[in-house]
Amino acid sequence: MLEKVLAFIDRHESFILTTHDPADADGLGAELVFACILKSRGKTFSIINASPVPALFQFMDSEGRIEQWDAAKHGDLPGRSALIIVDTSDEYIIGCMRDLIDKVRETLVIDHHEPKPFATLSGIIESGAGSTCELIVEIAALAGVEIDHYTALAAYTGIVYDTGFFAYSKTSLQTFKSALKVLEQGVEPHHVYQQLMENATTGALLLQKQVLSTLELHAGGRVAVQVLRKEDLEVTGAHFEDAESFINIPLRVKDVEVSILVKETTEGKIRCSLRSKGKVNVSKIAQTFGGGGHVSAAGFRSILGVEDTLRVALETVEAQLDKL
Repeated sequence: MLEKVLAFIDRHESFILTTHDPADADGLGAELVFACILKSRGKTFSIINASPVPALFQFMDSEGRIEQWDAAKHGDLPGRSALIIVDTSDEYIIGCMRDLIDKVRETLVIDHHEPKPFATLSGIIESGAGSTCELIVEIAALAGVEIDHYTALAAYTGIVYDTGFFAYSKTSLQTFKSALKVLEQGVEPHHVYQQLMENATTGALLLQKQVLSTLELHAGGRVAVQVLRKEDLEVTGAHFEDAESFINIPLRVKDVEVSILVKETTEGKIRCSLRSKGKVNVSKIAQTFGGGGHVSAAGFRSILGVEDTLRVALETVEAQLDKL
């Protein structure tokens, strides 16, 4: 792993770092950690994403190192740079940054999601890892790179975000080793918890109330479904990203094996999130609709309406449950 990364770095002098759109804590943290590696080897780099850092994660980048793509400002970078994509191997979910793939000198992926059958990008994909942040923290340690406090905060945030504060099934000994490395830089776990879990707006709370009111149980109580419509966002004044954690709520119930949340953006685009306790591989289900993720956490974008998306997702999940 280390040799492959260092060989890629040594082949180039300039780099662009990006992640999926919209970015989450793991993607943002992974970008910042890899930037430390590049800096230690005397390389020039830019961290550029398709859209701005979501409000929930802005504390991770208090110095404003992460930029949004601007053709007028960044247009000359691809031709002289290599591209590093973190936290996804799917070129179709990195927004406008996908246009850079054919323009850059070379592309490397570093990811921890299950690879899709039709994926065309290659690199380091460790689907057993709890987060991409822990992978890159490990690479940095192997390369002898010391992560500064600023970056350590982002790395720890990425690790706990993608492991559910070390509760999800992919949490491993390596997860804790990587977390310890960044905690040694003075990161305060309680501060990160407060930022992620105790920093919501009143609108987000009202949105949760609205979405929970749509809760229905299917398959003898083994499947929970919820719906978020764009009207809910308008009425509550909440942001689309505020609903990220709502899908996990039904999994607190003993009998619920799978949770489905169909979400409509303010632009009317439909996304479906899937969560499982492990018996059902929701990544495989998401892949059938062009999405992906992990065995227990996945999602896809849909060209169907809310009701039809919910229907096909529920039918597919129930079919998998019937096979158990």
